[in-house]
Amino acid sequence: MLLNMNPETGAAYEWLETGAEVLARMLAAIAEARQSIRLEMYIVSAGTAAQQFRQALIQARQRGARVQVLVDAVGSLVLPESFWAPFRNAGGEFRWFNPLSLNSFSIRDHRKLLVCDQRLAFVGGVNIASQFQGDGVSAGWRDLGLVVRGPLAVQLAAAFDEMFACADFRHPAFSRLRASSRQKTVPAQEARLLLGGPSRNNPIKRWLRRDIAQAHRVWIICSYFLPPWRIRRELARAARRGAQVRLILPGKSDVELSRLAGQSFYRRLLLAGVEIYEYQPQILHAKFFLIDDIVYAGSANLDPRGLNINYELMLRLSDPALARQGARIFQRDLARCRRIELESWRKARTLLDRIKAWLAYLILARVDLYVAGRQWKRAGGAD
Repeated sequence: MLLNMNPETGAAYEWLETGAEVLARMLAAIAEARQSIRLEMYIVSAGTAAQQFRQALIQARQRGARVQVLVDAVGSLVLPESFWAPFRNAGGEFRWFNPLSLNSFSIRDHRKLLVCDQRLAFVGGVNIASQFQGDGVSAGWRDLGLVVRGPLAVQLAAAFDEMFACADFRHPAFSRLRASSRQKTVPAQEARLLLGGPSRNNPIKRWLRRDIAQAHRVWIICSYFLPPWRIRRELARAARRGAQVRLILPGKSDVELSRLAGQSFYRRLLLAGVEIYEYQPQILHAKFFLIDDIVYAGSANLDPRGLNINYELMLRLSDPALARQGARIFQRDLARCRRIELESWRKARTLLDRIKAWLAYLILARVDLYVAGRQWKRAGGAD
């Protein structure tokens, strides 16, 4: 994919169109880093990909780079502590985010980030696991990544440092982390770094609502779709006023409960004129929002976890060239989708289907949110 560069700021962005490409480019960047490497992941699964990354990180330490790794303790629950022993023995710094506890297990770090030498960064939905090593069509989950060069890489490094310092999730450290979960404007005027965390005042939600409210085009690819009512309302309003609102959602999902819950909104959105498509070849895991010429890329899904509970990271980039390339990616994925038509959807839905969707919605949009809110307040957090 072509590199998009702003000659005034030196900022540059590049799409990576498959999970396999993301992982390969990340390994290459680690191999070239000389000063510092910051790696933040939700899932690291033992296997070939994880071993390749561990070896690359060890080699970076051996040539003198400072290497820090932050992994979510629940997302990577099955990864043994011993996996990181060779890395630590080489002088690498490793931390689990929010080690498993009954009092705070719901609050997770869902971000995926690599920053090398504070000049090159990678964001997106790709984890270090075998299911991300394919092209999303013939094999592996469908996902995307974005390469970032320039001033934004420095801000991403700072965002990592804040999270790394507060990884144990203990008071008062987590209060500082919560305070950092806000919007940060980068020197490049077209770029905003949006850091979400456990709060109703989430900058990702706020900017999405604002952008959708005045959009002529809203194209969304989302793996877990259960948006809050205000975003659903803005999507419906946009479609009713004539904006083209297209959603690519999963036809196959690793979390079937999420897919069922998202279907509870299909009828109302279709009635408003929203176009809904389900991706067919593989499990969909990408998070990509294109609103006119504004691109959102990062880790957040349009669901209660992504917008209310998890720590998330999204880039909001006003870049017409990047948007045009993103539109081509969207169109290619659209060709691999099945469109959901209102009448056929109505006829195909049984009472049991509707009950299952309602129960899934209740669990994910009510029970999970309630438990996480109680745990956050018990830990001392507040909105």
